[in-house]
Amino acid sequence: MNAVSFSDGTPIILVVDDDQFTRQLLRRVMEKEGYQVIEAANGEQGLEAYKRLKPHLVLLDALMPVMDGFTCCTQLQMLGNDDSLEQETFVDESFQDAARTPVLMITGLEDQESVDRAFAVGATDYLTKPIHLAVLRQRVRRIIQQSQLYQKLEIANRELQRLASLDGLTGVANRRRFDEYLDVEWRRLAREKLPLSLILCDIDFFKKYNDTYGHQAGDACLRRVADALRFCARRSVDLVARYGGEEFAVILPNTTDVGASLVAEEIRTVVNALEIAHAQSAVSEHVTLSLGVACMQPTPSSPPSILIAVADAALYKAKAAGRNMYFPRIPTS
Repeated sequence: MNAVSFSDGTPIILVVDDDQFTRQLLRRVMEKEGYQVIEAANGEQGLEAYKRLKPHLVLLDALMPVMDGFTCCTQLQMLGNDDSLEQETFVDESFQDAARTPVLMITGLEDQESVDRAFAVGATDYLTKPIHLAVLRQRVRRIIQQSQLYQKLEIANRELQRLASLDGLTGVANRRRFDEYLDVEWRRLAREKLPLSLILCDIDFFKKYNDTYGHQAGDACLRRVADALRFCARRSVDLVARYGGEEFAVILPNTTDVGASLVAEEIRTVVNALEIAHAQSAVSEHVTLSLGVACMQPTPSSPPSILIAVADAALYKAKAAGRNMYFPRIPTS
């Protein structure tokens, strides 16, 4: 959903009311408070305006022709939920309400049933007619301030969650994120009946590298290898993670064994091309990788740990066969 925004950052208020006099009154009051105001004459127009503008607050009349405010408010909450789904999957659900635009219901109905119904459909607050302008200004100011605070908290939470999912040394995903993502993709691809591939990568003779060049050089080596993996795993759905120590993992959703083998060979080639000196390596004068490739069709009844076990076994065979290679080697000609 593409939202229209004002370059000066002024909060946008959407006024939805079938009464023209009320709309004009609310516009004058809100513009005097410094807000940008957009009008809609019924619920359907209000929904269309919301989709275009993504306002900071909706002032919504309860009783209108075409679509009443209660129905409109319900639809607004559904649109807010759709927006929240665009967030990263690891965002704390407690902050998803911050993505929903607050709604202040304004109506002549004063009975408790109507008040309860307004809150039940997602209204943030409730104001009865005739409108007391001082109360209106205070309510609007409070709601917008709270909404801005929630948005700041959400941004901070997203950043904390992002940092918690990254390996501090290499900048790729950490083991926790790897486990979460593998589980999500395993379940998704089981539903869609599509393949899932995994590449486990191990730097050959890395302990000797650290003993020879020191741990600072070892850290630099890990970062360069991580960058090479990210270069080779180009799709947005691919995930590169530090699996542990000098081991990395690449999750390749909807990728066949042939496709995964091509990626593995590219990784091996790119890392060799870095020409990171490794005088103590038994297979090359430069840093190399051994890689294990696994591809499976996930099923709901089996765990993703099976894929890890197959990839790990393939990695062991690559090491046993001489290192600086991937296993199994799939013919691509």
